[in-house]
Amino acid sequence: MSKAIPSVRKFMTTSPFTVGPSAFLTEAHTLMREKHIRHLPVCEGAQVVGMLSDGDLYRAEAMNGVDASKVSIKDVMMGKPYTVSPDAPIDEVVQEMAGKKFGSAVVIDNGKVVGMFTATDALTAFAELLQTRLKH
Repeated sequence: MSKAIPSVRKFMTTSPFTVGPSAFLTEAHTLMREKHIRHLPVCEGAQVVGMLSDGDLYRAEAMNGVDASKVSIKDVMMGKPYTVSPDAPIDEVVQEMAGKKFGSAVVIDNGKVVGMFTATDALTAFAELLQTRLKH
């Protein structure tokens, strides 16, 4: 008997932190370091307008002459992040993330950011699925 494929809701990080596009890189860097996160949705009001990753920050901060306290997130963020419903089947989300080399998906419900699903969450799901479905 086969089990239903779980949804993103089961493994996503709930209550994600977000940042506005006019915030400065130093603010984002501090938030990401303090909260131990690598992906930060960029929102204007309730609308997701971009994604900032720790890699984006490090690349921007490494450029000669860049003062991270004066560079806005909107100048560095990736526009149009990958978004999914909390009810999206995890296999479809993981396949899309792998195929397009996305490190995360922003989980949206009723137009509001309700979670993040990251590569780490995908690995957690994979481990659980292996342990519960493929026991020796």
